[in-house]
Amino acid sequence: MVPTSSSEKAFTRNLLDVLIRAGLITVLVLFCFQIFSPFRDLMLWSLIMAITLYPLQQRLRGPLGHKDGLIATLIVLFSIVVLMVPVYLLGTSLVDSIDQARTIVKDGNFHIPPPVDSVAAWPLVGKPISAIWLQASTDLPELTAKYLPQIKQFSIGFLGKLAGVGMGFLTFICALIIAGIFMAYGESGTRSAIQIASRISGPGKGPKIAELCTATIRAVALGVVGIAFIQMLLVGLGFVVKGVPGAGLLALAVLLLGIMQLPATLITVPVIVYVFATEGASTASIVFAIYVFVAGLVDNVLKPLLLGRGVDVPMPVVLIGALGGMVTSGILGLFIGPVVLAVGYQLFWQWVEDQP
Repeated sequence: MVPTSSSEKAFTRNLLDVLIRAGLITVLVLFCFQIFSPFRDLMLWSLIMAITLYPLQQRLRGPLGHKDGLIATLIVLFSIVVLMVPVYLLGTSLVDSIDQARTIVKDGNFHIPPPVDSVAAWPLVGKPISAIWLQASTDLPELTAKYLPQIKQFSIGFLGKLAGVGMGFLTFICALIIAGIFMAYGESGTRSAIQIASRISGPGKGPKIAELCTATIRAVALGVVGIAFIQMLLVGLGFVVKGVPGAGLLALAVLLLGIMQLPATLITVPVIVYVFATEGASTASIVFAIYVFVAGLVDNVLKPLLLGRGVDVPMPVVLIGALGGMVTSGILGLFIGPVVLAVGYQLFWQWVEDQP
């Protein structure tokens, strides 16, 4: 037996203490994460909206006094009223579309024209599409009965997606209310953010890191989500005034395209073609086409003004964040993804450029 010195015993005892403490901390962190994970997206979006809207609260302190709770409540109420407009348009548009479809089917006026001969000449898919199209134009009930399981599965999936969109809007409203609570304690929240960043990165870099994260969140939230929302309101207003079928769904599609950094002309141009095909080149249709086309391009004017303030985030980062967020967290992740990924991108390059 080799005698063990006192220093080795002390080292073993200290190492065991460190391992036990690390294990207990790991267990505590895992439990905390498990408890907090259902509210992760909600709290993230609340924090993003609070940081984005906090400058507005600071500007309103002069006219309304230093009553942060009152100012935050007024901002939240006004934002909820603004959000109710697209929700109402979406709901009424969906109900009207279902009623129109039921009326057409009940009256027996629904008829599918036969395909043209050029459809069969399409490579790979031409002949199957032409055969299905021809059967739909001649015997639609038999074709419907043949593909009834697929139609039922698609309908269930579509209704599930609509329910997810509805839950997303409800979560959006809840997040806005929580953001108002955050804004009511904005000054203490700012100090806490600086303290956390200073504890992680040091007292010299902490305030700069906190400022960089704040600027990135505001730039992306205003330059991506805000512009997409403004574009949806402008284009959707034109659709509703003109009476375009499914105006609410089309406006929602414009919002999704705007967040994913895709052009709104993918929606506006087909709608303009549809209006000209059904109503002809009248004065009203020409005015509608000009308005909707210009409203679909308004992001090209607003992006340099809002997205370029203080930070430089490449569009691929925003696109990947929007798509990845939508895949992982649904409709709410579509808003959170670009902001979170942009913050991570900025922090990563801040670390790369900070050479000793």
